[in-house]
Amino acid sequence: MTTASPAPPASNPASWLNNQPYLLLSLTSLFWAGNIVLARHVGAHVPPLTVTTIRWYGVFLILLPFAWPHLKRDWPALRRSLPLMLFLSLVGFAFNNAISYWAMQYTEALNALLIQSAGPLFVALWSLVLFGVRLTGAQLGGIAISLLGVLIIILRGDFAALASISFNRGDIMFASSLVAFGIYSAFIPRRPKIHQFSFLSFTTCCGATMLLPTAIWEAASGRVLQFDGITLATLGYILIFPSTLAYLFFNRGVALIGPNRAAPFFHLVPVFGSAMAILLLGEKLQAFHLIGYVLVLAGVVIASR
Repeated sequence: MTTASPAPPASNPASWLNNQPYLLLSLTSLFWAGNIVLARHVGAHVPPLTVTTIRWYGVFLILLPFAWPHLKRDWPALRRSLPLMLFLSLVGFAFNNAISYWAMQYTEALNALLIQSAGPLFVALWSLVLFGVRLTGAQLGGIAISLLGVLIIILRGDFAALASISFNRGDIMFASSLVAFGIYSAFIPRRPKIHQFSFLSFTTCCGATMLLPTAIWEAASGRVLQFDGITLATLGYILIFPSTLAYLFFNRGVALIGPNRAAPFFHLVPVFGSAMAILLLGEKLQAFHLIGYVLVLAGVVIASR
């Protein structure tokens, strides 16, 4: 009688996902699209500095049970790279997120999505200025094609609408958050070679601690967080999707394919945002949506390859 061959080990879905950069970056854009829509919806209801501080302390506490063994092992590397880690905490977590939430109290979602579409250019600029990393012809062409698709979606196929868009201080604030995140993205491949749980838990804790004085000032000025249903639902979404999962996915995606190849995935944010409006708000699917989707996806594929 022959002995049956042992069954092959079951694949680990988390391990498989961890090596799928395009899927990771696409999910990141999906979560961030929801974050922009939500931030605009509740912008006048929640104090932005307090919410951002709670956001990053919350992510730190969620990750800590999983990150603790890695933090103990990676502590020597973290200590050697402390100035860089503190800098990444500042630009990627404290300033970037606080200023973007604050900006959404003054700007329109349309303006925010337009400015968001410039994200890949900020990443490419800082990669070039800081490290001499140039865009390839395919990357530049892909970014241009996907940017065209973004504009078609946001402007609803009417480029004359650009003339009627006015910008305010909220737009400048939102743009500065993208400048900061471009710097963060350019530095990601040069972070210490540590576990991603160590990296994210350390930077979120530092970022939240940097923001804590501003949250105290905000509360002292009369903007106190009200723990009602809207606030709790907002915090629940923010903590899980655009914070914990999105940053884990984004950091891993950039580590796998580099910042310039990952940057065009920013253009999926307005694609997902418009799709949410169609599915959740009853907006009618029109030809300009389909044309824009095709151009964005084509540009992302060209640039990422």
